[in-house]
Amino acid sequence: MRPFMKRTVCLLLAVLASLSASFARVTRIEIKSRVVVANGHSFGLAGPYEKIEAKVFFAVDPKNLHNRQIVDLDLAPRNAQGEVEFSADLFLLRPVNMAKGNNTLLLEIPNRGGRGSILRIVEGDNAALSSTKDFGDGFLLNNGYTLAWLGWQWDVPEKPDVVRLYAPIARGPNGPITGLVRTDYTPAERQTDIPLGHVIVGTIGGTSYPVSDPASPLNVLTVRDSPLGQRQVIPRSEWSFSREVDGKLVPDNRTLYLAKGFEPGRIYELVYVAQNPVVSGLGLAAVRDFVSWEKYDSASIAPVKYAISLGISQSARFLRHFVWQGFNADEDGRQVLDGVMPHVAGAGRGSFNHRFAQASRDAQPFNTLFFPTDLFPFTDLPETDPLTGQTAGLLDQAFAGKTAPKIFYSNTSYEYWGRAASLIHTSPDGTRDAKIPDNVRIYFLAGLEHFSVPFPPQQMNLPDLRGQNLPNPNPVQWLWRALITDMREWVVDEIAPPPSTYPRLADGGLVPLDKLAFPKIPGVNLPHEFNHAYHVDYGPEWWTKGIITKEPPVVGKPFVNFVPQVDADGNDRGGVRIPEMAVPLATYTGWNLRSPSIGAPTFRLSFLGSFIPFARTRAEREKNGDPRLSIAERYRDREQYLGLYTESALELVKQRFLLPQDMPAVIMRGEHEWDHLAK
Repeated sequence: MRPFMKRTVCLLLAVLASLSASFARVTRIEIKSRVVVANGHSFGLAGPYEKIEAKVFFAVDPKNLHNRQIVDLDLAPRNAQGEVEFSADLFLLRPVNMAKGNNTLLLEIPNRGGRGSILRIVEGDNAALSSTKDFGDGFLLNNGYTLAWLGWQWDVPEKPDVVRLYAPIARGPNGPITGLVRTDYTPAERQTDIPLGHVIVGTIGGTSYPVSDPASPLNVLTVRDSPLGQRQVIPRSEWSFSREVDGKLVPDNRTLYLAKGFEPGRIYELVYVAQNPVVSGLGLAAVRDFVSWEKYDSASIAPVKYAISLGISQSARFLRHFVWQGFNADEDGRQVLDGVMPHVAGAGRGSFNHRFAQASRDAQPFNTLFFPTDLFPFTDLPETDPLTGQTAGLLDQAFAGKTAPKIFYSNTSYEYWGRAASLIHTSPDGTRDAKIPDNVRIYFLAGLEHFSVPFPPQQMNLPDLRGQNLPNPNPVQWLWRALITDMREWVVDEIAPPPSTYPRLADGGLVPLDKLAFPKIPGVNLPHEFNHAYHVDYGPEWWTKGIITKEPPVVGKPFVNFVPQVDADGNDRGGVRIPEMAVPLATYTGWNLRSPSIGAPTFRLSFLGSFIPFARTRAEREKNGDPRLSIAERYRDREQYLGLYTESALELVKQRFLLPQDMPAVIMRGEHEWDHLAK
């Protein structure tokens, strides 16, 4: 096709799309590009796929019962019909002939605007998703899924290939709305200026709000040496809203400058005045209404019958928040998502729907502390907070409206140490295991960290992730592939998935930190703390209006949560056990302590676990004083080891946590690990 003809066709498609009837509150869609990928390669029975990049336009009625939970929606500008308009970027992969697909939308909730998780699932290697190589083994496309990424976060950084939400600003009856905003930061290296936005693993996760009144006495900077430590106020004369350029200070309302420099390993916290809050809760409505449009309008961009959503970390917390606040019912009360897969969310939700919300903020061991993340309720069924007497469950609204999806909660070891994951299946007072509803499965992925790193592991290049031990390389991608398959079979064919498997209080699988039976491995320092969820007071308007008036908030008593018990090697007991855990060559943990080079070395590192290999021989073990048996004492030779490894993988296939087609890749991984560690 000639270039001018191609442009004409694209424009025509965009016009036709924009003229389509309003449905499920999607008012129109503007298609920016639409191309067939991989040179028309046929993916399984689904045939060729096309990639669509577009902007979706929405309108919601503030008076609708299913929109009343959107904070400040009543203060947003309205169109002639009295509705609030907004839009979102869309990245979509669909079969050219939708009739050949599997009639299922797999919506990945973007993590800070990105769409990289598909690459880890299919083992591809290019975020552009254009060539055959980009799609790896083509797993999801070969199975006929329609794949989508929709922008829901308004404050994602200005980067290529991110999707974002375009939401209106709330305005008070007498002019702009102002309020207090908080940011915190723990540098890994000495520096003189830091951004006001959320810095995560060396990059900006969210841009945050600029300071509106740099001279306000309400702008306060403090420093402390631990999350619950005493704050020390830094005199106003020592810092400013500016940055250093060529040796000169330049005013900058999104940057904080400290003349004497920010010291590694200390927690700096700034509270400042901002104005013009974005109606951030419209991001939840965007996901709701886009999926509803795809399911219930045959004229949508990719009509399907079923919808499953995957979220990882931040976006997994988004999914917990989504069902908690009743967004799985559209404006007509119809169910939106049929299946929900929050991976590594722990017990968290997030800063997704309140005034001056900062969606990127999470809850790490030493920064982004006490933002509205790990808040009651934690379990799906109603539980009672013994301190406040409040009774609630995460799925209360979904059950009341008969819109509860099928749910897989999958968490690694890290989330029990770093995201209070035990609270999703224990009582708030820590006295008993909680009941799990029939539509929910909980899977503890034993011996994994928050995100997998390549094998053999190396120290991370990013200073923020510099730990005392090597990071944990245990792989997750094959578990994901099986769980996605299990979820679709549950949703479409009503085939029950594997039963829940997670550590319990009743069988000693969960323990308080002082009962952890970790072996004394020479040179390995043990953590003295782990993340808790706390009772946090954000002010009297928090629960009723979604408005924070106390910054920093008042932190009260913690809820009672636990960590998984370990065996004599220091490896987690129970859970979904990949071959590396069933037939180990090392100790794999969900925690790693901070390197002394980045400060605060007695505290845990964000996101990473530890990889502590066994000694190769008995002589080496005894020389080092290592209590764990050596590789040679455990396994006769490579052949025996790989036989046991294969048996373990076959057991996972039987349990439906591993697909038969992935066995060769898994066995190859086992061979690689043995050759690296045993020789």
